[in-house]
Amino acid sequence: MTVRRIRQAAAAAAVIGSLAACSAPGGGADGGASADSVVLGVPWEPDTLSPLLGYGKDGNSKIFDGLLALDADQELTPALASELPEVGDNGRTYTYTLRDGVEFSDGEPLTSADVVFTYETVLDEKTNNTARSELDAIKEVRAEGDDKVVFTLRYPYAAFAARTVLPIVPEHIAGEQDPNTGSFNTKPIGTGPYVLTGWSKGEKLTFEANPDYWGGAPKVRKLTMAIIKDDDVRATRLRSGDLDGAVLPPNLAATFENDANKVTYEAKSYDYRAVTLPTANEVTGDRAIRRALDAAVDREAMVERILDGAGRPAYGPLPSNDAWFAKGVERAQDLAKAKDILDRAGWKPGKDGIRAKDGLRASFTLFSPAGDKLRQDHALAYASDAKKAGIEVKVESATWEVIEPRMGEDAVLAGGGSTGDPDFGLYTTLHSSLAGNGFNNMARYDNPAVDEALDTGRRTQDREDRKAAYDTVQRELAKDPGYTFLTHIDHIYVLADRWDGLTTQVEPHEHGFASGPWWNLEDWQPKK
Repeated sequence: MTVRRIRQAAAAAAVIGSLAACSAPGGGADGGASADSVVLGVPWEPDTLSPLLGYGKDGNSKIFDGLLALDADQELTPALASELPEVGDNGRTYTYTLRDGVEFSDGEPLTSADVVFTYETVLDEKTNNTARSELDAIKEVRAEGDDKVVFTLRYPYAAFAARTVLPIVPEHIAGEQDPNTGSFNTKPIGTGPYVLTGWSKGEKLTFEANPDYWGGAPKVRKLTMAIIKDDDVRATRLRSGDLDGAVLPPNLAATFENDANKVTYEAKSYDYRAVTLPTANEVTGDRAIRRALDAAVDREAMVERILDGAGRPAYGPLPSNDAWFAKGVERAQDLAKAKDILDRAGWKPGKDGIRAKDGLRASFTLFSPAGDKLRQDHALAYASDAKKAGIEVKVESATWEVIEPRMGEDAVLAGGGSTGDPDFGLYTTLHSSLAGNGFNNMARYDNPAVDEALDTGRRTQDREDRKAAYDTVQRELAKDPGYTFLTHIDHIYVLADRWDGLTTQVEPHEHGFASGPWWNLEDWQPKK
């Protein structure tokens, strides 16, 4: 974890100061001023609050708990389970014993039947959960009495225990509903430290502390997650006192350096920014175009100019400081190489400098989500680098409602990345079986050698064999890129300096709502 006061950026402060402040999500300008109440500004909200549809699958849900949880160092710790699982049959069985006395927030006891129901429903093909492939190893889950659950796997899966941070739902409520359309999706009941009290879509979610939480009643009794997609608006509302904390890009976070009442938290992450290059697009479907773009991009400059140094160049889904990163796949900008690749493939420069082949211009559209300044800046820098090689990238800003139907044919400035195990971040991004499956494999990437290596990495427990498999994935991806990976970003948060106990974890792509200095909100203590 890094905690630092950050430098003043006068120009950015002037921009922020010119923006009008909005009304407080809690109903007043000082809605979050008391020590037992917190109002946080985040850029996104989940589509659902049901773990059956994927919510909270990586842990840190405030409404639910999993059998296990991840601590500040990303080590697995018991949660609803009383201890770490007993592993048997050469890694094919995992047995969990439940903690005594745990209740859902409606007062009903947690039992092994709830665990079985949760996993069986997620694995049911009728359930609209695009993360189902992450539990592919499970052959059977069964209860042994009220307090013991046994998972039997189809094959030894080294990362399985980390998958059991999946939140557990109550069968007596969710079991009476259609998991895809039931009211549980927006009015959930869990065992977690907080209870949802309201959800105004696109505006805010409100929570109250669960006084009967098995881990002890939280000191922060009220929580509001204000949904503010625009970075500048979040910064404005934080400055006005409307928010107690917010996720901010580096340049906006820098404007709070002179505020003695604010502290900045910087979290390392697996969160990458990348351009999807759909194979169905006539231009991006050409491997030479993809290779040329990979060579043309100046990743170091993006880290320095866009992230203000708060990140590192990305050469694939795994960050370069990860133990599973394949050394030697690092690559600097090489415009001469990019041009040579295009020349050899028959893409010749036109009078305007943009290349063409058989009458087709080397031109495509790149969508950037509206309001996301970091992605917009990445997209514009990418387009500038591409133009130097003779490729025209037309950047358009749009909402996800506009972008999603076009992801199969148009490029997107995407984000992704998962903590815990290389299988988590690589399989869903690159395996051809998941091409076009929601936000999985958005580029429709299809490389048989990568598929084989991903399957090997998932199905063996030998660390050296896994390392060799994931090295193969990364080296093949460098030779045959389906995405242009740009940067891995550090996550930056600015909060009022009113509590003790704040820390950060190494974070996945999805942050702000679950991850952030508030990942352990239930442990915060008011400053004396």
